[in-house]
This record gives sequence, C-alpha cells and structure tokens, in this order.
Amino acid sequence: MAEISRLPGPVMDLWEWQFDGACREADHDLFFHPEGERGAARRRRAEAAKAICSTCPVLRECREQSLTVREPYGVWGGLSEDERTAVLLERAGRRSAS
Repeated sequence: MAEISRLPGPVMDLWEWQFDGACREADHDLFFHPEGERGAARRRRAEAAKAICSTCPVLRECREQSLTVREPYGVWGGLSEDERTAVLLERAGRRSAS
C-alpha cells in the first residue's frame, strides 16, 4: 500500500492561491507587453502591473511559481522577464558556489 503522506496534495490545493490574486480583476494586457513595445511605454506598463502586484496577498506564491516553471513572458509576482532571469541566475550561482 502507498504511503499517503508522500503523495502530492490535491491539485486544487496546489493552485487555489490564484483565486486570491490582485490581478484577477485587472486588465490582463497590463501584465504582458504587446509585440514591439519598447522603452518608456514598456516600463510604464510593467510598473503599473507591478503596482498591482505590490498589493497582492499571494505575491510570494505567484513569484515562486513563475520562477519554478520559468515563466517566459509577462509580469508575475512583481517581477518582469528580465528580473526573473536575474533571480534564476543568482540562484544557480549560489548553488554552484556551494
């Protein structure tokens, strides 16, 4: 018989935090840049998305999920694509230095 304590929890338990996201009521286009968007317009859009993230009760869960799955696009957990890449590189550097 399987050791139940070692099995993963129900799927709903793994994702339920998303129901509490501050972004659920926001315009999703705010979190993903349109093709060709650059410079100040891109920064302003990302900062507006991050402002919503800063009020979010599940910011940490969202951020860790986006880092775990290596989310390639958008603002997740208050981090842009470039910021997530930097965090992942920093974590990889710490692991290799250990």
